[in-house]
Amino acid sequence: MIEISGVSKSFVLHNQGSAVIPVMQDAELKVAPGECVALVGASGAGKSTLMRMIYGNYLANAGRIVVGGVDVAQAEPREILALRREVLGYVSQFLRVVPRVATIDVVAEPLLQVGVDGEAAQARAEELLRRLNIPERLWSLSPTTFSGGEQQRVNIARGFAHTFPALLLDEPTASLDATNREVVLSLIEDAKARGAAIVGIFHDEAARERVCDREIDVTGFTPGMAA
Repeated sequence: MIEISGVSKSFVLHNQGSAVIPVMQDAELKVAPGECVALVGASGAGKSTLMRMIYGNYLANAGRIVVGGVDVAQAEPREILALRREVLGYVSQFLRVVPRVATIDVVAEPLLQVGVDGEAAQARAEELLRRLNIPERLWSLSPTTFSGGEQQRVNIARGFAHTFPALLLDEPTASLDATNREVVLSLIEDAKARGAAIVGIFHDEAARERVCDREIDVTGFTPGMAA
């Protein structure tokens, strides 16, 4: 479902004489349906950079990043948008939404975008919000007014609303209390059970050991840091 081969990335610092900073070289990764792979390595090794290249936020300088048959490194913007809508989900700690949109609509939106009818989308959104302990009295309010922890849980609900065949998880359990951490780990296990291919960054070692099938140390792809 996710296959990365020969991927390299450099950043050009245009405000510093166009200095070129190589950050990744010859990255290789395969993730099968139903598998969860953790990206590990020292801070600055490139875990987030690799995640952003898989999602198409960063453009790889070389190599192939194939997700669900689409090479993200070569795809047109419309192909990337379709991939994100139908195939590749992204769950992070941070919620970015249009102000004044109700929480229930924020969570239901990914389902509506793939053609799920409004009633079914709302029912799924309600299920996830209850599961993640967001009080019903808040569902009609914009999540931009919520606490950081509540916003994170809304973002997790949104990310798991659609049954994406592939998922990227960026610290999904960070800052959560024990109860909600358990809910998120259960959601990840559910996604694996239905066949989702998952790549994640987990600084929570116990969470990583529970849901991840193997680890990839990205230090091996980092120029100047590889052994």
